[in-house]
Amino acid sequence: MSQTTPSITGDDTEEAFAKSAGRQLLVFACGAVVIIAVLMWGLQVLASMVGSSTIAAQAVDLETNSITIAIAEEPPQLNSTVTTDASSGIILGHVMEGLLRMSMDDKLEPAIAERWEVTPTHATFWLRKNAKWSDGKPITAHDFIFAWQTALAPDVASQYAFLLFHIKNGRAINQGELPVSALGVLAPDDFTLVVSLERPVAFFDKMVNFVTFLPVREDFYTATEGKFGAEADQLLYSGPFVITSWVHGSSLLLERNPYYWDQQRVGLDKINIAYITSDATATLNFFKDNRIAYTKLQAENLDDALEKRWHIYREQDGTVFFLEFNHRQDRVTKNIHLRKAMQLVMDMDELVYKVTKLPGYIPGKSLFPNWLMGVEDYLRKEYPAPALVLDIDKAKQHLELAKQQLGLDEIPEIIMLTGDNPVSNIQSEWTQAVLKKHLGLTIRIDKQIFKQRLAKMTAGEFDLVLAGWGPDYNDPLTFGDLFASYNLNNRGRYNSPEMDRLIEEAQNSVIAAERMAAFGAIQQLAFDDVVLLPMYERGVTYVVHPQLKNLKRRIIGAEIDFTNAYLVPDKS
Repeated sequence: MSQTTPSITGDDTEEAFAKSAGRQLLVFACGAVVIIAVLMWGLQVLASMVGSSTIAAQAVDLETNSITIAIAEEPPQLNSTVTTDASSGIILGHVMEGLLRMSMDDKLEPAIAERWEVTPTHATFWLRKNAKWSDGKPITAHDFIFAWQTALAPDVASQYAFLLFHIKNGRAINQGELPVSALGVLAPDDFTLVVSLERPVAFFDKMVNFVTFLPVREDFYTATEGKFGAEADQLLYSGPFVITSWVHGSSLLLERNPYYWDQQRVGLDKINIAYITSDATATLNFFKDNRIAYTKLQAENLDDALEKRWHIYREQDGTVFFLEFNHRQDRVTKNIHLRKAMQLVMDMDELVYKVTKLPGYIPGKSLFPNWLMGVEDYLRKEYPAPALVLDIDKAKQHLELAKQQLGLDEIPEIIMLTGDNPVSNIQSEWTQAVLKKHLGLTIRIDKQIFKQRLAKMTAGEFDLVLAGWGPDYNDPLTFGDLFASYNLNNRGRYNSPEMDRLIEEAQNSVIAAERMAAFGAIQQLAFDDVVLLPMYERGVTYVVHPQLKNLKRRIIGAEIDFTNAYLVPDKS
């Protein structure tokens, strides 16, 4: 999406304002009309600098029962059939609802489906008859069928289509072997959805909370003529809020959906996303100035928050971050010895504790984060991550082998794709320095804004990419199948028949011990083949306005959820 904010730095803006204001003041003697004009012009400039909805923004407003917040990145688009990113997930988590949802205590609970049943061959969902779209029409089983068929259509190229492969004929449809009408779903009536499973799937009901399984109404989708999810008025909403304003690059306004079936759950009337910025200092200042009701803290502003004696919250957010390699044949990183060399010099303890220095972060050890459950204990306790011993001399030996196999005297410049935000900046620069110091490799950092980074990842325009993966549902497979050859979120196109075989074992078995053994083997193979370099598991530290209660941060689902939040009077 195009950005509408000015492409001018803050310093340049202030200088331009000062020079122009100076010129205007020269005509002060011309009368009060000129002064008023200058003042009005100045307010317009300020408005363009901070976003059209932020001039009157305040953190909490009891009169309008609203809050104001900031988000780090603008959603690239809000078409749930193709959405892949966490930023879009946050917005969709507030404006859309599917068959099931996560409760405040992180349990699966009814949503549009009032009850459900999963057997080895079928999953059946009985929809509530009072669930409606934001135009007042009922949400039916046909809306789910259309959404899933759309996500599987080959020409849509949904990167999450593989989640629907558990449904009968899903994979064949996505590969163009069958029409979408062959998908194993049917609606005996408007409010009953019957899903035929390709194989027994013990966790199918856990998956339907994810965005790809959200409903889409066919007539509305067709009427948007390819623009579904691109603008506020190009969406039809099934959730607690609707988007009433979306100024790209600047702001979004969410307001209570009057047709949402579960009104008693919604405590706010408006959520004003008045700022879109990844600048931690800016968001902290907004919080200080009572302009936003919530902000995450970074290392550079944590001390300031402590001095203010704010109540600071700290949690793990469930996400694993890693360096992903490009395994395509035209990339030097396809060579395992080059990848091994990098693996043996990257000290992730140093990255976390000496470079990133953020509360709650822990060094990366595995593709699987430490919170996932195994059979009777945490998966990583039952199957510990492979031990990595740093060894610079051995790394240099692997580097020489890589040069020989690639037929090169020297490894050419390696392109590392990263996000353009403070945390990515310090981590990419550390990676660049470590690989130069120990291996003599030249790394060119390719910084991109969020949307463009996603596009380049999808196109494979990188050798290395700083990437992360959060859970889509509460099962180890949400991480375990990331590097399946058919998974389009496998951005580096790693392709291993053994990996695919292990993933198939984990998918097909309904015996917990067999599944966890497969995940243990996936973890080992990812290490041995150096599919990726785990960097860290992300923690989150944040502050909340004291009048805002019941905010929920999640590991599964939208990262942050204000649906159940409410305001209380100021006690000061």
